[in-house]
Amino acid sequence: MRPAATLPRVPGPRRTTPGHRGDVVALAVEAVLLAAAVVVGLVLNRRGAGLHADAAPLYATWRPHAGWGTPLAVLVAVVVLGPGLRWARTARWGALLAAGWLAAVAWTLSLALVDGWSAGLTRRLTPQAEYLHEVPGVADIPRMLAGFTDRILDFQPDSWSTHTAGHPPGALLVFVWLDRIGLGGGTAAALFCVLVGATAAVSVPVTLRALGAAEAARAVLPFLVLLPGAVWLGASGDAVFTGVVAAGLALLAVRGPVAALAGGLLLGFALHLSYGFVLVGVLALAVLALRRDRRRAALLAATAGVAAVTALFVLAGFRWWEGYDRVVERYYQGWAAERPYAYWVWANLAALLVSAGPVLGPALRRTALAAVPLVGPALRRTVLAASRVVGRVRRLQPRGPALRRTMLAAGPVVDPALRRSALAAEPAGRAGGRWADGPVAGVTGTGGDGRGWVTVLGPTVLLPAAAALAVTTADLSGMSKAEVERIWLPFVVWLLVAAAHLPPPARRWWLAAQALTALAVNHLLFTVS
Repeated sequence: MRPAATLPRVPGPRRTTPGHRGDVVALAVEAVLLAAAVVVGLVLNRRGAGLHADAAPLYATWRPHAGWGTPLAVLVAVVVLGPGLRWARTARWGALLAAGWLAAVAWTLSLALVDGWSAGLTRRLTPQAEYLHEVPGVADIPRMLAGFTDRILDFQPDSWSTHTAGHPPGALLVFVWLDRIGLGGGTAAALFCVLVGATAAVSVPVTLRALGAAEAARAVLPFLVLLPGAVWLGASGDAVFTGVVAAGLALLAVRGPVAALAGGLLLGFALHLSYGFVLVGVLALAVLALRRDRRRAALLAATAGVAAVTALFVLAGFRWWEGYDRVVERYYQGWAAERPYAYWVWANLAALLVSAGPVLGPALRRTALAAVPLVGPALRRTVLAASRVVGRVRRLQPRGPALRRTMLAAGPVVDPALRRSALAAEPAGRAGGRWADGPVAGVTGTGGDGRGWVTVLGPTVLLPAAAALAVTTADLSGMSKAEVERIWLPFVVWLLVAAAHLPPPARRWWLAAQALTALAVNHLLFTVS
């Protein structure tokens, strides 16, 4: 079997490939933010400020330790950093995806086993606050769904435990269904979480490739394998959430309305796994806008899928909006009432850095720089084209049908400006009818369909931007005070798409920094799911 051909590496403008000094500055900013969050967290904890996080900004306790997962984790990291990184550029696509998933499973399991088999896996999901605590009490699923909302508020005899109350019933249903098919107990549940969470290392590259960024998909995959957030993927319910969301978005990207319908069904179920996944809509719209064809059909199919799942839950007696209203009240019945917003609104970002790894800041910086030479010309041409249209309207002063004809005439003026900007931004021309991946990986060709801005920016800019918008909204909402290193994992994997903009020679070093971050966190702290 011959290896799949790789696209040629094309040198780009200096503006899109700045030196390493800017990356070092970004890394220094990250270090200052994390250090400030740790120091301020220590001070506030000593003053009894109610952070309820011993190792703030992380929800963990300081406990340096090692385990028999330590050498396994080091071995996985060495293999990925060595032959794995080289193989990712040349391997056949199907084999690469399979190997990526297996490597992600091995990485997550080895990190979990640093804490030992029992503490790292078997007992991880069995405390009173977890979903498994409620599974034995669910004898009748329809009855549970019908009365779910009434048990959300705390200080009742039959109040749900913390995690069950804080999520829609889909999260509890996952573990109830596992129990029904004979996979009950902490070990089976933990392994299930690891296996599903690792699929994000497949779904994200599949999405990028489907959207025309094949080389970017290969570049990003190793960063998804050695994800520092794998510390929390093994094992927590958020691993399942991450896998479901990523798979749903991937199905929106591949061709055909049937796949989009399946993606809508998965995202509709994801909406009933976590209330915060209403923000996944930003990512879903970005993926649909980046599709090459049949965008309207895919949008309608995906919407139908989400609506169908929502309707099933409503018919069963659970209304998402009513549950959310109760959850807001329950949220402030607990620690959230004491956790200071003034600390967590910025310390959350430090926790995000630990989960996403030190590559996040430099990668996002390079993504922003990559967008500037693309957006700038398009913006200037659009403004000039629009000014000509406005001038024409002022001269003619059309009214009624004449105004409508004039505005319709604006399309052929403005849209070609966007298309010309995209063509001017093309790094190396078309290769075999497709755009080659250059230093701005993921830029795709343009067409006359009015998608100029989307086409110019491409998936490796728009997807991290959409994830960043979702995270920012969640942070400012005040409904994510602490524990975001785990809660935001479904968005972290899409933020890391920005790693495609790193220069190839530097990727190995950044990937090593990612692995070292995960190893340091897992050996210095005892994390809580």
